[in-house]
Amino acid sequence: MNRNRALIALVVAIVVAVLASRYVYRQFQQASAVKPLPTTTVVVAARPLALGTPLTPQDLSVITWPANSPLPGSFTRVQDCVGRSIITPISKNEPILENKLAPKEAGVGLPAAIPVGMRAVSVRVDDVVGVSGFAMPGTMVDVMATGTPQGGGDSLTRTVIQDVRVLAAGQTVEQDQQGKPKTVGVVTLLLTPEQADQLTMVSTDSRIHLALRNTIDTNIVKASPVFKSALLLGGAEPVHFGGGGGGKPRPRRKVEPEKPAGPAPYVVEVIRGDKKTDQTFAAQ
Repeated sequence: MNRNRALIALVVAIVVAVLASRYVYRQFQQASAVKPLPTTTVVVAARPLALGTPLTPQDLSVITWPANSPLPGSFTRVQDCVGRSIITPISKNEPILENKLAPKEAGVGLPAAIPVGMRAVSVRVDDVVGVSGFAMPGTMVDVMATGTPQGGGDSLTRTVIQDVRVLAAGQTVEQDQQGKPKTVGVVTLLLTPEQADQLTMVSTDSRIHLALRNTIDTNIVKASPVFKSALLLGGAEPVHFGGGGGGKPRPRRKVEPEKPAGPAPYVVEVIRGDKKTDQTFAAQ
């Protein structure tokens, strides 16, 4: 009996092994029969590229890309990108996209990096105005002006332009990868035509400072001008300009001096029989 059972178990094991091997063999056949995914080519940067760089064949390379996951705005041929300038810094192996390139007729260098409808305006700065060298290309700044309004009066400081991009620091159009400060004499800002007029005016008649801000902070703050007398003397109300800075200033509210307190009244204790009261008489 034990011998028969052993034979039956052996036969069952052989049958299971045969079935398992056939299953595995079929799975391998099906896997080998799967067709490879279709691919295409995408043009990428062969090296890090700075803003305004005109592209050459040496700056570009081609990689394979899944055809079922197209990359909008990409290029498949190197010759379609050659001669065009980039309007934003590009890292190595980063795909070259249409929205990162200037139009073919835009030229090369910094002018090609200025979007249509915008202006690049340069202002002279020193180590203090330039935020100790941290106002580098790609950073966002506010422009503050300090001066005296027309007709004289108290000097004031106010923020005239907010959240604008530094396009170049000196002749450098690419930010330092380690974020090291760099002392420059001129900073170029990317502005709208209206902001360009404002910056030109305040830089001519006033002293300007740049306030560095977080790149992701796009909030526009409506801040009132700060007057010198309000800071140094205290208690005086600042002059507010209506309509965002236009028009004539309103006069300050006159602060009346406090009147001196008079002498304390007299208190007399009056006793009538068994009653005692206090009577108050005003001092003359």
